[in-house]
Order: sequence, then C-alpha cells, then structure tokens
Amino acid sequence: MTEDGYGAAGRDRLRELLDAVLDEDNRTLDDMAGDAYSSPYHFNRQLSRGAGEPPVSMRRRVMLERAAWQLRHGASVTEVAFAAGYESVEGFSRAFSRGYGHPPSAVRTSEGGTTHWLPAPNGIHFHPPTSLWIDSRVEQAGPSASEVTALLVHHDVDDTRELLELAAKLSDEEYRRVQLPGNVVLPWDGPEESVAAVLEHLVWALEVWVAAIDGADTPPRNAAGAIDDPAALTARHDAVAPRWLATVRDIERRGAWSDRIVDALCEPPESFVLGSVIAHVLTYAAHRRQLVRQLLRAQGQTVDQGDPIDWLRRRTGGIG
Repeated sequence: MTEDGYGAAGRDRLRELLDAVLDEDNRTLDDMAGDAYSSPYHFNRQLSRGAGEPPVSMRRRVMLERAAWQLRHGASVTEVAFAAGYESVEGFSRAFSRGYGHPPSAVRTSEGGTTHWLPAPNGIHFHPPTSLWIDSRVEQAGPSASEVTALLVHHDVDDTRELLELAAKLSDEEYRRVQLPGNVVLPWDGPEESVAAVLEHLVWALEVWVAAIDGADTPPRNAAGAIDDPAALTARHDAVAPRWLATVRDIERRGAWSDRIVDALCEPPESFVLGSVIAHVLTYAAHRRQLVRQLLRAQGQTVDQGDPIDWLRRRTGGIG
C-alpha cells in the first residue's frame, strides 16, 4: 500500500468508502463513517482526498443521477424523491432543477444513454440498475475547470434568489429608493441606482443572453423603465434560471466554449464567443450582487458576504 493509503491495496479501501457512501441505509455522514469503521472526520478526509469530492455531496449527486434514470424509465416523481432520501417532493424538485436545469416532471422517458449524468470531478456516476460507473476520461483528483464554472453559475442564480427574498422584506419606498445616484454598471444598460434597479438588471441579463443563445426574440420588458416588485421579479428569475443552467450545461456537454453566436438582438448584430458570454455574465452579476448587499446593509438589513465557499458548505451539509 502506498503512503496515502491508495496503492494496490488502497483501491479496495476506496471502494469500501464508496460503498458506504451509496448504501441505501447510510443517509448521513455519521452513518457512512460508521459503516466504513471510521470517524466522520477521517471518513470525509479520506474520501475527499481519494475521490476529489466530499461524501455528502457525492451521495446527493449520485442519488439525483439515479433518480433521473428512474424517471426516464417510468417511475413517479414522488417515488424517486423519497427513494433518494428527500423528506419532501418539493425539496427533491428544487434540488433536481438546480442540478439538471429543469424540473423532474419535464424528464422524457425516451431519453437514454448517460444523459442522467451530472458533472463530476472524479468520473464516478450512477450506472443502472444499482452500480457505479467510473469514467476513465476523468483523471484529476480535484475539480476540473468546467466544475468550477458550474459552481460559479449555480452560485450566481442561488445567490440572486436569496437577495430577491431579502428585497421582499423592504417597503416599496425602500426597494425603489435612489441610493447610488448616477451609478452605471454598463453604459448600454442605463442607471442602476436602487435595489430594485440592480436586481432587475441581474434578472434581465439572464433573460437577454438565454434569448440570444437560443436565437429567440428579445424578451419583453416593462414600458418606460418600470421595474417589477420583488414578487414579480422573483417569478421572472425562477423562470429564467433553470433555462440558463441548462444552456451552460449544454455548452459544456458539446464542448462549445469556443463556438460563436451572432446576436441579432444587438444593433448592429454582433458576434460573441460563448465562453466569453458566460464570463461576462458571471463578472457583472458578481459585481451587481455585491452592490445589492451594500444597498441592503445601508437600509438596516442583515446580509451575508455572498461567498461561494459558504454557499457550497450549506449545500453539502457543512462540508466543502
């Protein structure tokens, strides 16, 4: 066995750890560690080092992959939700939508192959009916560049949603109050001087770019610059976020980062590299989200730092 425990004999130990993660009865880190005769700390450390992914995060991902496969073979949403360890169908649906970019009810039973796979840093995936598939094309122990991109895109839409929920606590006057007179993030977007304006630009950017990549018409926008209230803006965000996630996932699946689109929504039409579009959206979204935090704090709201590290720890049960 090598010094790190993953030599010729160590491969069997890693498989034991994986078995403990995916055992039907092991739904918590303590359960997994106990089944592997390890402390939770060392179990998490060993598996994270050996497979490049924390055990709770891996289990959640592989269970979602299994759920997607089961849905494509005719199982009901309720059935697969509880089989995957979720306490409610609503919680499962939210997790599935974040992962796949569409709700479980939109799964087509005709799909097959490996379309149930989610991005993984280690090539470990659910393989029907009850096995794992380890993709030999994935050799690195840590996250790939595409994994980091996926993390940033997911964090962006989740963080925007949380800020919209905080904005809903403001009075209408506070929501629309001019706090940054003359503030312009991008010259073609106009002023963004209030919580309302900055949040609207966050949502609008996704709507515009999804339409551009899909080749659709310019999405409608309120006349005379009127800005939706938080509830209506949240509804717009909830409609476009899964489409945006699916768009980015499709670019990754096709290896199309260097492809170009000609955006007919621009005047005159302009050409964009898809990878640069994603980078553009993430760059200005991060800036705008921090602006919203600044404005909310100035109005007495308690707001976190918007750190992807903290966000990922919440998603993985405090691990990561």
